[in-house]
Amino acid sequence: MPKKSDEKKIKKPKKSAKKTTAKKKSVRRKRSKKFRWLKPLLLLMFLVLLVVAAYVGYCWFSMPDISKSIERTRLPSTTILTENGKEIESYGGVYSDVIYADELPDYVVGAVVATEDRRFYSHFGFDIISFLRAMAVNLKNRRYVQGASTITQQVSKNLFLTPKKNIKRKVQELLMAFWLEKHFSKNQILTLYLNRVYMGAGTYGFEAAAQKFFHKSCHDINMHEAAILAGVLKAPAKYNPISNKANALARAKVVLQNMVNSDKISQKQMNQALNMPLGNQYYDFAGGKYFGDWVFNELNAYVGERNVDVDVYTTLDEKIQNAAEEILQEVIAKNKQNNVTNGAIVVLDNHGAIKAMVGGIDYRKSQYNRATQALRQPGSSFKLFVYLAALENGFSPKDKIVDSPLQIGKWKPENYDKKYYGEITLDEAFRRSLNLATVDLSQKVGRKKIIKLAHKMGISTPIADIPSVVLGSSEVKVLEMALAYSVVANGGYANWPYSIAEIYSKDGHLIYERVFDEKQRIVSENSVEEITSMLQNVINFGTGKKAKLPFFAAGKTGTSQDYRDAWFIGFTKNYTAAVWLGNDDNSPMKNIGGGTLPAEIWKKLMLQVEQD
Repeated sequence: MPKKSDEKKIKKPKKSAKKTTAKKKSVRRKRSKKFRWLKPLLLLMFLVLLVVAAYVGYCWFSMPDISKSIERTRLPSTTILTENGKEIESYGGVYSDVIYADELPDYVVGAVVATEDRRFYSHFGFDIISFLRAMAVNLKNRRYVQGASTITQQVSKNLFLTPKKNIKRKVQELLMAFWLEKHFSKNQILTLYLNRVYMGAGTYGFEAAAQKFFHKSCHDINMHEAAILAGVLKAPAKYNPISNKANALARAKVVLQNMVNSDKISQKQMNQALNMPLGNQYYDFAGGKYFGDWVFNELNAYVGERNVDVDVYTTLDEKIQNAAEEILQEVIAKNKQNNVTNGAIVVLDNHGAIKAMVGGIDYRKSQYNRATQALRQPGSSFKLFVYLAALENGFSPKDKIVDSPLQIGKWKPENYDKKYYGEITLDEAFRRSLNLATVDLSQKVGRKKIIKLAHKMGISTPIADIPSVVLGSSEVKVLEMALAYSVVANGGYANWPYSIAEIYSKDGHLIYERVFDEKQRIVSENSVEEITSMLQNVINFGTGKKAKLPFFAAGKTGTSQDYRDAWFIGFTKNYTAAVWLGNDDNSPMKNIGGGTLPAEIWKKLMLQVEQD
């Protein structure tokens, strides 16, 4: 047998150079295909970064002058006064002394930092940890639950003139926060914050809040009072001791616990703080608080942004205001069994000056102004615009319309008493407040004309162009309805509600004085005379009998579906007043229509107003 050594070794053929090169090219092509997406992605990322950088640059260069905003450490004070000079309310930095963070007791600063921004002294204006935590909480709850603004960012917010919330503003706030951190020390930033932050009840800054809530300086408050002030920051309306003392005390306990958790105080100090007395908490709830808030919010439209303390002399009549508040509170207190829990009143002179404004029965419990903010269905009080539009378009009070069953689409309106009156005059249909006759008239006149007239007379809220609108289904504000009726009261001339007569700086310099515009007629003299006579008949012989006065009076009742809203709006020779009753939760009242309690309130008020 042949030896193994003699066996021929089988050799693998060598790969040609040509084949190797081809294989390498194939690998490169595969790799090229694999990473083909990388180049466009990098280009896209570059373009996105370029756009973001450009937008950030735009936000930076369109920011207000930061240096000028910083100069105003304390917001200027505003004192709102009645027409005879009695103070209604003061807003802003009423107490002129600026407080400095490094001069306050340690527990004042400690309470704020522990609760509002625990890492204030270590972050660079933006707290990444808080931001990520808040984002996780919000994503988990699928809604906005928690914020992550630092104190620096909150100072940035307060430096802007407008409260708009959008991407541009958020970017600018962040840029300004970085700018503040670069140019100011932490104590300087905290000083800006403590002097400008809103503290509820019309106060801005810790000093103003300490004076209003406890009648002492911020330098003299104890740890318990400091915790209350720091607690207010989360929700000024909910946690300030004027609006809700129980909430304020509960929130203060949370603040003190935060201080313990942050090692700023011990548990023993917290227990001691909870037993510390609070300063004098007397607060004058004299009339006009709702009005004062409304005037303050409108003030910039008159004089713009200002750096000086001002006194604002308004049109408010103290006697009329007090009468309106007392009568409303008394009537509602006697009718709680009928589920009547709230109301609003506006009194104008017939030239548009606001003489009284009651936005609710208890300003201490709720600062929500039902006279200027609430949208409520006016019911039949809206019929003024239907019948006045008819008169303006050739109808007369003695013309006939039809009060009979009708249906428009799926809508089938009915009269209040479920009866039908056949052919009937405009005057009688208005006096009886008949729904079917009103709808018939609106079809003859045209809803667009009715809606246009309502807007001309002062209804600024949107009015839905639907069949039921002529019966008062579209929501309005109490102030708007008072204004609209005052147009009839003044002879058919355009009116605008105004509240400010003069504005002076504290040193006596006149900044603003109301100048009356030339009268502009928007309703013909003949139509005004006819609708006024029809409104008189409502009080003398119709649904508004309970509002009858021993002198000239004209007005209209209004009741929305299921007694959810009850109105009486009318005027005398000198004044126009709108009264609304209802519930904030929109629940029905028990058989309270416009011709019952609202008419009675209106009568009591106008008797006192005209007598005074």
